[in-house]
Amino acid sequence: MRTNAKLSLWHRFVLAVARLLITMRHPVLVFRFFRRLGYMPNPAAPERYNERMLWRKVIDHNPLFVTLSDKLAAKDYIRRVCPDLPVPRTLWRGRDPDDIPPSLLAGDVIVKANHGCDMNVFVSGGEPDRATVLRKMKRWLGKQHGRRFGEWAYWSIVPEAFVEETLPLSGGRIATEIKVQVCSGVVCHVRAEDKKALMSRLFDPNGNPLPGRDIDYPREDQALPVTPRLVEFIRQAAEIGPHIAGDLDYVRVDFLVTDERLFAGEVTIYTAAGYSTWSNPAISADIERLWRLDQSDYLRRRHTGFARLYADALRAKYARDGGDLAPVNQVEKTPLQSLPG
Repeated sequence: MRTNAKLSLWHRFVLAVARLLITMRHPVLVFRFFRRLGYMPNPAAPERYNERMLWRKVIDHNPLFVTLSDKLAAKDYIRRVCPDLPVPRTLWRGRDPDDIPPSLLAGDVIVKANHGCDMNVFVSGGEPDRATVLRKMKRWLGKQHGRRFGEWAYWSIVPEAFVEETLPLSGGRIATEIKVQVCSGVVCHVRAEDKKALMSRLFDPNGNPLPGRDIDYPREDQALPVTPRLVEFIRQAAEIGPHIAGDLDYVRVDFLVTDERLFAGEVTIYTAAGYSTWSNPAISADIERLWRLDQSDYLRRRHTGFARLYADALRAKYARDGGDLAPVNQVEKTPLQSLPG
């Protein structure tokens, strides 16, 4: 995002005061950012991708973030906005894991908590046993996720356990997941991942491979092979992703991949808790160019007091002329009803 070089002295003063106040209010998050990424962030007037993620965590508290961070509520949301996209079936849900029917844990399912990340137990053929599954779920349900890294949207989610069907993911053949980065309806890039083969690759929304590696599979020999079926799925995901993202200024929309079709995955508000990095600087630069903070919930709302002065100064900083608003990296459109089912 290009900023206005003629920012007034008053607006610069307001942003400097805001930076001081935010840093004083969230010193642990600011210090943790510095320790992990190697530079001091400006949480009041962010420029870089990771700074914007920090700003989102401490400033931009969009109520929709709570819905999308709740794995169960997100399923209902996706069904409303994209009814043609299949969603993995929820076989049971509840507050007390002891109520999970024993018959469900005797087969192949995934047991999850709805209020955080990496709270999944993959059950196959009854293993791990019921006692192990219940012990893990009770421990997770007793924790509030997101406090350590300031991921605000998780804090008010009512914890629930749920049992989900296991999909026949296409690991080792196509991919297991496809993740679409979307800024205000424009796809930045797409990441395909194969957790079975431990490989991944970055693509533009038309399925063309991009240079650079991600942090999970950094070696070049971990580059996912490009196949016609994978490219087809990349293009489908890039078409569907903006429908799910709506007018959010930035979000990652995930899909699960089977041999036949895509399924809805998760909608991620705080990717890697805000610490994502890529070996190719152009990837983060593309997101920074397209992530319009003026489209955030915070800058769309009215404020009073110092918050109003701060919002006005931030809007002025990120004011752009019409030429900056031209969309890029748009995929050739494929009608949703024509997607294979």
